[in-house]
Amino acid sequence: MSQFDVLLAMAYVWRRRLTRFSLVLLCYLQLPHSRAEDWPGWRGPRGDGSSVEQQLPITWDGATGQNIVWRTALPGEGHSSPIVVGERVFVTACLPAMKSRVLMCLSAENGHVQWQRDVITSELESIHTLNSRASGTPACDGKAVYLAFMKTDGHLVTAPNVGAERDITAGEMVAAAYDIDGNLLWNVVLGPFVSAHGFCTSPVLYRNLVIFNGDHDGDSYLVALEKSTGRERWRIKRDHGIRSYVTPLIREINGRAQMVLSGSKHILSLDPATGATHWRIDGPTEQFVASMVYDGKYFYMNCGYPDYFVFAIRPDGQSDAVAWESTQARSYVPSPVVLDDYLIVADDRGTVNCFATSDGERLWQARIGSGFNSSPVHAGGLVYLTDNDGKTSVLKPGPEPDVVATSQLGEPVSASAAISDGAIFLRTDAALYCIRKQEK
Repeated sequence: MSQFDVLLAMAYVWRRRLTRFSLVLLCYLQLPHSRAEDWPGWRGPRGDGSSVEQQLPITWDGATGQNIVWRTALPGEGHSSPIVVGERVFVTACLPAMKSRVLMCLSAENGHVQWQRDVITSELESIHTLNSRASGTPACDGKAVYLAFMKTDGHLVTAPNVGAERDITAGEMVAAAYDIDGNLLWNVVLGPFVSAHGFCTSPVLYRNLVIFNGDHDGDSYLVALEKSTGRERWRIKRDHGIRSYVTPLIREINGRAQMVLSGSKHILSLDPATGATHWRIDGPTEQFVASMVYDGKYFYMNCGYPDYFVFAIRPDGQSDAVAWESTQARSYVPSPVVLDDYLIVADDRGTVNCFATSDGERLWQARIGSGFNSSPVHAGGLVYLTDNDGKTSVLKPGPEPDVVATSQLGEPVSASAAISDGAIFLRTDAALYCIRKQEK
């Protein structure tokens, strides 16, 4: 064989290999690739505390640094949860000495603060001892971040709807939007706000709208703004004017978008595009904090004050809409999670309850934490519950309590966790942590 023939044969072989490689590469590029799931608002991408992540750590240690990627000290105070969009983490805080409420952007990779913006400067409003002046979790659509604070000039009014007469501050709800680089897009006053417990509103996004809950002890309202301009698109008046802090949950069911929330002495389903009412259930109590969840069959709700209930609600909202109810869990602040056939309800006092979603039978109750202000999240078939002392218990739902791991940060926690890109982001009273499995 001549040298030319050898070269020709080698060229043919390499051409075959390159063709095969090109076909493999083309097929690879055409496959649908999953990227890290963002956590863009209160309780994550679905508003129910669920994550599709499968490789989260179940143990970590704040003292030794086990599985701690970074810890960034946060200024001031705040109970708002972090949100994660792409490589950015957003969180709010109040700087009492400056009387400033701020929005911060940090790097998800290393926790470095990329920018901080003063949203409002205001006198400090009256709050409950378990609340903060930066408790509302922002929301982000990848282009802008939306949030709200209470603004007051410090003038006092007699507190409505309290047991013992006292004076509290009155003010107004202010909503704002910033692009992801920290440039102000708009800042608008939504309406009055007064509550002896203070302020907390977490916006929800729907199409081109950002929606705020203005339940308070006065002329309450729900209001939707145009995301790009802050212009009001719809507003509805709440019947009773009683403080509640529920973030709405939006689901598409049988071709109809439903925005469900409790508060103002009833449970309501609205069209998020227009504010029109789909259905309403009066009761079962006065004040609500926890968001609802949905498993494809029922909406689930826990409340509240002064009476405590757990409800399963059929999504058609007909006269027999309440499928089952229970008074066996005394949960006020934490929102529930639903996983497989189990509804997990943590209560403020540190016990956790597990209900069968089919009929509401309480399968068990167990003391798992010191007390819960944060709401549980779940991923990979496990529920993560972080108590007020910073201990996280990882629970496998089932007919018996099964705590598979516990971890301790060693700092108090009031905020709920965020999950993105294999990491858990936890805010303590002093700092923000990124927790991820570390290679040994």
